[in-house]
Amino acid sequence: MTANQMEDVIQRWRNTQGKDVKAEDHELFVNVGQMCIAQGDSAQLLDFISEEKNQDIVKSMGSGLIGPLIKDMVKKERDSVHCQAVITHIIQICNADELLDVLLKQVEETDPVVIADTITLLMQQIQPVLMRLGDSKPALLSLALDALHKQISKLPVPYTHKQEVEDVHGLCRCCTALLTFVQPFVQEVKSQEAKSPMASTYHSRMRTVLHKFCMESLREPLLGAQLDRETHKSHNSPLWNFATEIMSTLSAIQEPLPNLLLYYPLRGKEDKRVVQDDSQLPESRACLAYLLFVQLIAIELFPAVFSPVFILQCNMEYINILLRRKDEPWILKGLDLYVKSLDRVLDHSLPVGLLEQKMFHTVTQNLIHIMTDCPIQHLRVKALVVFQLFIEKLSWEAKHKFFRCIMKTSQHAGVESVILTNIKNQVENSSKSDGQMGSWFKGTLLLALLRNTLSLPQGPETDLLHGMDRVMVSLNLLRYLLIRERSKSTGIWTELCDIAESYIKILRVCLTMSKSYYGSELKRLHEDKKVIVRELKEASGNKSIQRMIVKNKALAGMPCEAQEKVLQCALVTYDLMESLVIRIEEILDERV
Repeated sequence: MTANQMEDVIQRWRNTQGKDVKAEDHELFVNVGQMCIAQGDSAQLLDFISEEKNQDIVKSMGSGLIGPLIKDMVKKERDSVHCQAVITHIIQICNADELLDVLLKQVEETDPVVIADTITLLMQQIQPVLMRLGDSKPALLSLALDALHKQISKLPVPYTHKQEVEDVHGLCRCCTALLTFVQPFVQEVKSQEAKSPMASTYHSRMRTVLHKFCMESLREPLLGAQLDRETHKSHNSPLWNFATEIMSTLSAIQEPLPNLLLYYPLRGKEDKRVVQDDSQLPESRACLAYLLFVQLIAIELFPAVFSPVFILQCNMEYINILLRRKDEPWILKGLDLYVKSLDRVLDHSLPVGLLEQKMFHTVTQNLIHIMTDCPIQHLRVKALVVFQLFIEKLSWEAKHKFFRCIMKTSQHAGVESVILTNIKNQVENSSKSDGQMGSWFKGTLLLALLRNTLSLPQGPETDLLHGMDRVMVSLNLLRYLLIRERSKSTGIWTELCDIAESYIKILRVCLTMSKSYYGSELKRLHEDKKVIVRELKEASGNKSIQRMIVKNKALAGMPCEAQEKVLQCALVTYDLMESLVIRIEEILDERV
């Protein structure tokens, strides 16, 4: 490849006005340009493409130089001023559709190691090309945003403020650049809206593209980001700014927030702004609800006429989406959204009918699953707080029904102990309530609840150690009720004593069997320890250790000391249970 060859291509172009240029001529032109770039002669290349006499050939072949120029600039091995000037000139004079194909191919082929550097650079070049387009702009803008978002989604989302500041992988830089990229298109839609509220087909298509962009951004990266209003008010947070601008963009393109959050299922298919085939849209709306109601971004745009109970009902779909995931950021957002939605509701105002709705049941099960099985402690603790807050918002009747349901279905001693504690609290609160609603935890309704809750799941064979929390709280509840009702004439004393006697009778059998079993296990363990000590002495005398090893394997996987501690703790627990049983029996024996 020589300068003479290149001169031949140029001369042939000039002689035929580009009609007799072959594919190999295009390749030769690009190869010579690449050679200039590789050798650091971008100034010479700039001189060539800037010459007036070369404009026609640059218009025809110049787009082929975009890829090599971008790659050279990303390497950052030398000053890129001339490379950028070459790109700017090519973008100004070459065919926009052809340029966009080349640029989007560069986006698609981005090196995973330099995603942020490449994407931020390409956005600067793609934007002016798109601005040159006519009626095809909405479709091609959609292609560009999809391609850019696909690459940006590969970058890890910073979770702490320190990670966000360091921005090692460049996600924050990309988000900031993305906002700059879409701004002229948002302004175009706003300007059109100001001129004529009756949208043209082109205008509607642009709004649809920007709507899709916002919803995709809400899911990724914002659902994975750790956002906090108080923290970000004092720091310049790129992710917070990104979230704010996305919400602002939705408003700018005339997307009413109630339509997106509350009435979305009712919107007709004829509304072309709705992206019908976007399966991730519910997750995007979940993030939208979180930003609005938890972080209060754009809350001033949300009408205040909706009742708190209605908003809670609508948000349950989004809370469920967030809680059912395994990702900590999602679960945390779901819990926060649940708290904020409940905070708006007055105590004792959630009707019993809500419990019959499938979504409420599903959310409750997810919440209980996090409380009991989540490996992250602070999420378990927060889930318990939310669970208790939900209980407090239920009406008296709803609490009564909810307690019966959970005690039948939970099969988890910790959850059941929370319910029993709440029953005791409601009994105390009902004594302060003069209204009819408090009657759900008095009289015959209280007795009906106790019959459903004061029971042992497996009867006499119930594992008391596994169900320790439930049993201890139930015994304390019984003792409290017996002492309370003994001094009153409420008409339930006799039946309460019958319930207590039936419960204590079965519990006595369980205690006897359990104490006997664990006592014998502890005695066996002591005997085994004596055998081991004797064998150790024998082994030290005859240097044979084979039998000692076999004996150790005969023990359970737990060391002897740990086994002994567990058995002793179990017996202490049974003693505590028995002391409460004895006290209840004393109260029952005092009946006149």
